[in-house]
Amino acid sequence: MTPKHEKQEFVTVLVRDPRIKKEDSWHSHIDYEIFIHTNSMCFTRKTSCVRRRFREFVWLRQRLQSNAALIQLPELPARTPFFNTNNPQHVDQRRQGLQQFLQKILQNPLLLSDSRLHLFVQTQLNPEDIEACVSGHTKYSVEDAIHEFACLKRRFPVEDEGRKKENYADSDSESSSSGLGHSSDDNISHGCKGSTDTVPEEP
Repeated sequence: MTPKHEKQEFVTVLVRDPRIKKEDSWHSHIDYEIFIHTNSMCFTRKTSCVRRRFREFVWLRQRLQSNAALIQLPELPARTPFFNTNNPQHVDQRRQGLQQFLQKILQNPLLLSDSRLHLFVQTQLNPEDIEACVSGHTKYSVEDAIHEFACLKRRFPVEDEGRKKENYADSDSESSSSGLGHSSDDNISHGCKGSTDTVPEEP
């Protein structure tokens, strides 16, 4: 029998459950669920689920690259002007690309030391608030944030207001509606369905 302390560590990450979220009559975007299950000592929570959109993945990669200049980070799925939210094949190809990106990122010990990565995959904080938390400009620490708000059922009190701040990056609106699961209501897109959740995406 293998002693407990010799048990092999694992990190399972799934990107799944793409949902279309309407922004207005003309624009919508897709977000995806990131589900994490692990026994790794690197993680504050062993199970978590959050939703993120494509432009947030773009932000994460840029921040990780700037903090680990000597590491060649994996690529994100290519942006394309022909991305169609109503095309299941387009959406699933992007979902697979995002999952492969996170799987490779989470295998790198150096990148795992970056608090931004943990806040990205285990809280629903937007990039501005992640930066504030990592910089010590919030009343909650990184560990506090992950412990209290790892599941989308529990959100920071300022999150609803924080939605206004979501134009921190280039627009990821998509001028199509319908197709996958619709969720124009945050109460729908911000609930952990058992072990699942959704993550946002951009064209």
